[in-house]
Amino acid sequence: MTLPTETRQWILTIKPTATPVLSGPNSTFTLETKPVPSLTDNQVLVRTLYLSNDPAQRGWISATIDPVRLYRPPVELNSPMDAVAIAEVLHSTSPAFKVGQKVRGMTGWSEYAVLDAAKCQPLPALEGVALTQHLGSLGPTGLTAWFGITEVARAGPNDAVVVSGAASATGSMVVQIAKHILGCKRVIGLAGADAKCRWVESLGADECLNYKSAGFQDELIRATDGFVEVYFDNVGGEILDLMMTRMKRHGRIAACGMVADYNSDRSQRYGIKNWFEVISNRLEIRGFIVMDFLLEKGKAATEALAKGVAKGKIKVDGQNETVVETAFEKVPETWMKLFEGANQGKLITQLV
Repeated sequence: MTLPTETRQWILTIKPTATPVLSGPNSTFTLETKPVPSLTDNQVLVRTLYLSNDPAQRGWISATIDPVRLYRPPVELNSPMDAVAIAEVLHSTSPAFKVGQKVRGMTGWSEYAVLDAAKCQPLPALEGVALTQHLGSLGPTGLTAWFGITEVARAGPNDAVVVSGAASATGSMVVQIAKHILGCKRVIGLAGADAKCRWVESLGADECLNYKSAGFQDELIRATDGFVEVYFDNVGGEILDLMMTRMKRHGRIAACGMVADYNSDRSQRYGIKNWFEVISNRLEIRGFIVMDFLLEKGKAATEALAKGVAKGKIKVDGQNETVVETAFEKVPETWMKLFEGANQGKLITQLV
């Protein structure tokens, strides 16, 4: 097999302050062709098969976030857009990886990449489980859900839980973990379409509410009668503000994402109006990043998720991911579907 000497990459050329621009002179990304570096010891050359699409990537390229305040180095201007991917090993100088092996690593938006072997994870073939689940339920997404609901929110059998973005990659996992593994007494999902709500209920939610419906606030008040102990927040904005009024005293809020405002200019973001609820009801709000827990608890959490899948407590039947076949020229367009609510479960780009 002739190994590639060049690779196409999507380069970050303008950091966005609002919605990323995908065409014209002010385009956020530019498609370029770059040489493939030569391998040194303990490296692998890989071909990208599937790209993970995550709302957090929007923060990595923001023009308004101080790098000192970001939890990881931002994507630098004139550098490839960063992303987790599933890739196939084409060449290896590491005894740990063989040609043809599938791995998970940070290839970025690049057709081919040279990665340090130490930063790649081998992906086992699991019977009845699609390879792409290693980007979702059995990957960083599943671990985010696990640590958020178990370590941050500390949910248990005596807790009622509300999950926003419940039809998203992380939210749908939180619903299943809370209901089927932790045994929470009541799990309420929030999603943006009736069909998504019915799917969330099929995962185990006792009820799922369409936050776009005209009577949503009244429905939420009814569904949370008596208030709730835990809120897992994936969206921020108005729904977070409303949920502050539905928490029990000493309630816990796990702050995982803010998809409602990622593409909003700071001046247009929804300001919290119910902050006094935090004080008067002694609410606990804690932000977290999956990397906070990986070193000490990643292995045990991964095993717990795999056990949940094996026992049928976590569904990985394909309905929990939206895999979009995408030409490399269209990679940014597929990523933008995240912010349009076009996906059910994990949004994955399959390069074709």
